[in-house]
Amino acid sequence: MEVDSMIFDLDGTLWDSMEGAFISLKEVLASYPNVKKLITKKDLERCMGLQIADIGKKLFPDLSQDIQMQIMNEYCEAEQVYLGEHGGKLYPNLEKTLKELSKHYKLFLVSNCHDGYIQCFFKAHKLDKYFTDFECSGVTGLSKGENNKLIIKRNNLKNPVYVGDTIGDAESAKVAGIPFVYARYGFGQVEEYDYVIDSFKEILKLNF
Repeated sequence: MEVDSMIFDLDGTLWDSMEGAFISLKEVLASYPNVKKLITKKDLERCMGLQIADIGKKLFPDLSQDIQMQIMNEYCEAEQVYLGEHGGKLYPNLEKTLKELSKHYKLFLVSNCHDGYIQCFFKAHKLDKYFTDFECSGVTGLSKGENNKLIIKRNNLKNPVYVGDTIGDAESAKVAGIPFVYARYGFGQVEEYDYVIDSFKEILKLNF
């Protein structure tokens, strides 16, 4: 198989935005004195890769669904402002590696994030020039696997791979019927994968 394109997850694969995400959530929760549960950074980290509604359920299981979504919507807005200005922590050699990859493959982003989150990544770090297209569940309401299929169809991709760090990412590749590259340096623990990298730049050495 001659790989013609790469579809990337964002959190835990290209950057770590946990610091900004946690600051944004604390800011929002300050307006909810009735929320007694103490949310830690580790709690938020365990939610990486989930869709927004599922994060609300996981963090605030004792609250009504309406309040969960109210908090999560405010959180998303605050996070976009923060990350658009400050960005996140890019993994080592990210831009250098993306630049090299873009000479040989078409690059894409598919995330379970809310609408505007990927744009914050682009705005803060000026990396949009390396990507052909992107999609997220916040726009389509679809799972990551279905969004992978959408990107593949929309861009007429023949032999893409998906690069991510969680079991959900591995499942999304399976749904789309494409190989999975496990970014082992990220947030998740994955047992089944087609390729594995322990740093982002190692993707340049993979033999597809």
